[in-house]
Amino acid sequence: MTNRAANEPQHTRWHSLFLALGALGVVYGDIGTSPLYALRVCLGQDYNVETTRANVLGLLSLILWALIFVISIKYIVFIMRADNRGEGGILSLMALVRRSPSSAARDRAILVALGLFGAALLYGDWIITPAISVLSAVEGLEIATPGLLHFVVPVTVALLVTLFLFQRKGTGGIGAVFGPVMLIWFVVMAVLGCVGILRQPDVFEAVSPLFAVRFFANNGIEGFLVLGAVFLVETGGEALYADMGHFGKGPIRLAWYCVVLPSLLLSRQGTLAMAPMENSSPDRLVPRR
Repeated sequence: MTNRAANEPQHTRWHSLFLALGALGVVYGDIGTSPLYALRVCLGQDYNVETTRANVLGLLSLILWALIFVISIKYIVFIMRADNRGEGGILSLMALVRRSPSSAARDRAILVALGLFGAALLYGDWIITPAISVLSAVEGLEIATPGLLHFVVPVTVALLVTLFLFQRKGTGGIGAVFGPVMLIWFVVMAVLGCVGILRQPDVFEAVSPLFAVRFFANNGIEGFLVLGAVFLVETGGEALYADMGHFGKGPIRLAWYCVVLPSLLLSRQGTLAMAPMENSSPDRLVPRR
């Protein structure tokens, strides 16, 4: 009896770790691949924002605090508490509203309509996001070898078809396969980020939100438009709540705080620390050799 009681917490602990590993492959696949395109868009030609030291630190500050406020606080702390018997997602919330006896019929109808509208947006996100994520990953072939440009789209289509065929394995099968893959992915991102930070350690100044405020003050309307690109680093954050019923709150939070958040912060800061600068002006953030 004593031995059984002593082994029970250990079993629960290992079970939680296994679920957290599965959550890495299912819940965090989208937000984990956002560095492939988010950082490139922030510093791309679509926005008239110079890559000065102040602007780079401002972008870093915006990304850091966006992840903390939107994901760590909004989703992890508050939204994940609004579950329907352990299930998450907008349809679960709509079911709670319909069962509420205190709401008037008209109010319930309005809330149900909003729930259906939100579900339609979610379906649209599920249609767009896989194509963007996989295409952004395969585009790396073009950067490594320009001669592979014509293979980017066919390879992307083949990968998407394979992934959708594999979905019949269910959440457990997908998590068991892609969980270790995503764990390696996050570790590699963190290591590469550390390399960039070691070359340019003053990126840690971006922890101060003053750089984000100065970024808006210095760039005006262009700085506000770049905020839309900064939001790309949070794409996939809604999966924390939508997939809560598959893995539970504890494993999802454990995976976020122990693996995903540190990796994302290190990778984004390290990547922007090594961003190519336009010239050698004293105001430029030039990586140290």
